[in-house]
Amino acid sequence: MVPDVSFVIAAYNAEATLDRAIASAIAQKDVSVEIIVVDDKSNDATLAVARAYPPEIVRVVALASNRGPGGARNAGLDAARGRWIAVLDSDDAVYPGRIAAMIARAEKSDAQIAVDNLRVIGEDGVAGDAMFPRQYLEDLHEISLATYIAGNIVFESTFNLGYLKPIFQRRFLDENRLRYDEKLRIGEDYILLANALAKGGRCVVEPDIGYAYHIRGGSISRVLELHHVEAMREADAEFARGLSMDADARAAFARRGRGLRKAASFLSMVQHIKARSPLKAIGTALSDPAAVGHMSMPIAVRLRRMAARFAVGVGR
Repeated sequence: MVPDVSFVIAAYNAEATLDRAIASAIAQKDVSVEIIVVDDKSNDATLAVARAYPPEIVRVVALASNRGPGGARNAGLDAARGRWIAVLDSDDAVYPGRIAAMIARAEKSDAQIAVDNLRVIGEDGVAGDAMFPRQYLEDLHEISLATYIAGNIVFESTFNLGYLKPIFQRRFLDENRLRYDEKLRIGEDYILLANALAKGGRCVVEPDIGYAYHIRGGSISRVLELHHVEAMREADAEFARGLSMDADARAAFARRGRGLRKAASFLSMVQHIKARSPLKAIGTALSDPAAVGHMSMPIAVRLRRMAARFAVGVGR
């Protein structure tokens, strides 16, 4: 029997949270479920936790080497047999009625992708607000490529749509040869959904909360570094070369490109400041003045103070 959904859980050093993710997938109502845990060469007991479940409940893929989040998820996609694919982060969880509601909405609209709202769970385990106002998602109804790109502009998007956790029709992914970009450690979710939309996938919006997003200190998704931004810019360039966009999408794409450029300049300035290299920091600021606008006041003040100290030193 083909399952309604395959949950793909990429896990790296997730022994403390993996049981919660698996339990929430098992608890789905009114759908048949396949659970695939891909151990990304963990250094802890993650693999043992996954293998403690009977194989008919949890299928385990143990990678021989660490492939990163995109590579681990691709291994899960290749192994999946469900009609739909749901990627579940190993430190998150889903609510029981989530998949049934999303599939119903997608199939009613003949869509190949569906997204829903998220509940933000603090590091203390306390449930916070929904990530997106319900009315905002209801008004969206369906997400176009232009809307999605516009919702993924660094430092500018009011609601960052990159946090959405889509489910995909597996046949659509396979027919269009859609997989995660394994070169990306941040932004791999964005580029996969952008590619799916650019290839004609329709993405409907379920405004109810179905996904529990757990904030975890030290998570790679919360630490944006210069090399991450540069990799995202390269992925965007490849995206632009291979796919056509309408005028609205092209305009949003240009705005995103400017945002990534400013982010790269900003992070470069931060690196120079931390390395106590005022000349390089000032040079970066002068080469891209717009990036300075993204600097928080403490960092801007620090940069000015460094510049002043440098000027005094030159005078001597």
